[in-house]
Amino acid sequence: MLGADDHDPGFSISPTFLSRDELKRMGFTRHRLERAVAERRIIRVRKGRYVHGNLDPDLVTVAKLGGRLDCVSLVRRLGVFVWDASLPLHIQVDVGASRLPPRPSAVVCHWRTSRAREFELVADVVEALAQAVRCQGPREAIAMLDSALHNRLIDQRALGLVFARLPRRFTALRGLLDARSESGAESLMRLILRTLGCDVDLQVKISGVGRVDFILDGWLIVECDSETHHSGWGAQKRDRRRDLAAARVGYTTVRVIAEDIFFHRDEVREALTDVLAHGPRRQTRRQNSSVPGAAR
Repeated sequence: MLGADDHDPGFSISPTFLSRDELKRMGFTRHRLERAVAERRIIRVRKGRYVHGNLDPDLVTVAKLGGRLDCVSLVRRLGVFVWDASLPLHIQVDVGASRLPPRPSAVVCHWRTSRAREFELVADVVEALAQAVRCQGPREAIAMLDSALHNRLIDQRALGLVFARLPRRFTALRGLLDARSESGAESLMRLILRTLGCDVDLQVKISGVGRVDFILDGWLIVECDSETHHSGWGAQKRDRRRDLAAARVGYTTVRVIAEDIFFHRDEVREALTDVLAHGPRRQTRRQNSSVPGAAR
């Protein structure tokens, strides 16, 4: 099930070193190889090991360091949500590997055995996801695994293999996953909503409105808006028409931007708590106003 719909189109899931023997089979004589290296069509990364010149720069770095792309660096390149895009390069290196060049201080190295073959430049995806769970906080790990499931990078069987590689203390995270979340912001919002003590429905279809991210207590719609999918006047017009259609059938809509979900979750939680507090009182006023003789 490898490969997410929105992964980097220039990134291959199974890049490998090229050996001298393999290059000879491809028709590279010594002279042709020297010329290809001089022209950067082939890159010599280590003694007797080469890669294609158009290979992803991170993979060239990994090849030179004698490791494999791993952890958050790998899963992010496969279209999986990783909250902190500024994380340094993570690589996996086989236990016992020797004669490796010095690594830059910014590179994070994970020493472990791997199911990946010797000449592969990327770690096994299950191994990478398990490592990425360790390298992030619980909330961020949940959002990442939601994304991996939603994008069909892994299935439930592979998810079980991920947790089999983790200490037992991580087991509780599995019960908090939901592959219906379509973005990292939705996953993180779902975790915020769990703390509000209200009924939460996820990815609900409303006739005349369409599918909404969340409905709280049967009346409050919460939508998670990102610049990627909600910028531009066309997208804003669509959203406002949906909100009006929802209001006509009794819903109130709150739109929370992804930036606030990521960086201001306490404020988001407090705001939604206050909004929910108005619901029952408003219903009571509406009911009282329909009773003959009710105070005005």
